[in-house]
Amino acid sequence: MRIVFMGTPDFAVPCLKALVDAGHDVAAVFSQPDKPVGRKQIITPPPVKQTALEYGIPVYQPQRVKDSDTADIIRSLSADLNVVVAYGKILPKEVLESAKYGSVNVHASLLPKYRGAAPIQWAVLNGDKESGVTVMQMDEGLDTGDMLNVVTTPIGEDETSAELFDRLSEIGAKALIDTIDMIAAGTAVRTPQPQGDFGYARMLTKADCAIDFTQPADAVHNKVRGLQTWPVALASLNGKRIKIHKTIHVDFPCAAKAGEVVCSDKRLIVCCGDGNCLEILELQPEGKKRMSASAYLAGNPIKTGTLFEGVD
Repeated sequence: MRIVFMGTPDFAVPCLKALVDAGHDVAAVFSQPDKPVGRKQIITPPPVKQTALEYGIPVYQPQRVKDSDTADIIRSLSADLNVVVAYGKILPKEVLESAKYGSVNVHASLLPKYRGAAPIQWAVLNGDKESGVTVMQMDEGLDTGDMLNVVTTPIGEDETSAELFDRLSEIGAKALIDTIDMIAAGTAVRTPQPQGDFGYARMLTKADCAIDFTQPADAVHNKVRGLQTWPVALASLNGKRIKIHKTIHVDFPCAAKAGEVVCSDKRLIVCCGDGNCLEILELQPEGKKRMSASAYLAGNPIKTGTLFEGVD
C-alpha cells in the first residue's frame, strides 16, 4: 500500500520500520517540529523524523495540521492509507478521510480504557495486570474510532512503564502490519467501542511525582514503576529530595510508621501505610546520578527510624 505516516516519538519508530520492511510505499512522514532538548536546549529532530531521513523518506513538520496547505499536501500524496502513531496533533476530518482507506491509529491501550496521551503510564500507575495495543479506524473523536485489531499482553509485577513502552511499541508494529493485511484483503472487521465514560489518560506532570508512604505498598510500588523514566517518583529524606527509580516488595516484619526506614544495612527497606514493606533498589539524590541503594548507603549512612516524607 501507499502510506502517509504520522508520528513523532520513539514509540512510533518500530511501526515506521515495520511498514518499510513489509514493502509498503511510505510516501511521506509527518512529524512534530524539531524541539530544544537537554540542559543545553539543543534543537533536535524527533525520533520518527530521524528514522524517516535514514530511509530517504520525505518529511513534513507543519506547526498546524489544520492549515489548508497541509491538507492539500496530504491529498496530493494520493495515499491508500494514513497511519497515525503517537503523532501528538489532532487531525481534521478532511485529513482523516484523505486516503482511500481513511486513517488508522495505533494506540497503546485496550480501548476504550485509557484514551488520551499517557495510556501506558496510567495502566502501570493503576496497577493493571494487563495492557495491550488497539489499532482503530480514526474518527473525529479522541481515540473513539472503531476497533480493527486488539492485542493483549500481561504487565509484570515489577515492570516499569518504560519497559512496557518498549514492548508495546513492538507489539503495535506487528499489529499494524497484520491490520493493513486485513484491510488489503477486505477482511478487516470494524468493532464500535462501547459507549460510556471510561476515563482519560492525561499527560503526567511533575506535580504527580510525590510519593505518599501512607498509601499501601502496592500503590507506592506502582507509582515508582509508573513514573519511569519520566517524571520519576520523588520523596524527601532528611530534608533533601530523592528520586526513587526502582523498588520491590519484600517480606520484612515491622511495626513501624509509614515511610519509616526499617533496614539500612546495605539494603534500604521502608514501611508503607498498610504495614507492608518495599525495598528501594535504585535512587537518585538531588544533583547526582542514579545509583543503587547500596552504593548510596555506603557514602550516606541512614539510621533506622528515619522517615521518608512527602515533597511539596
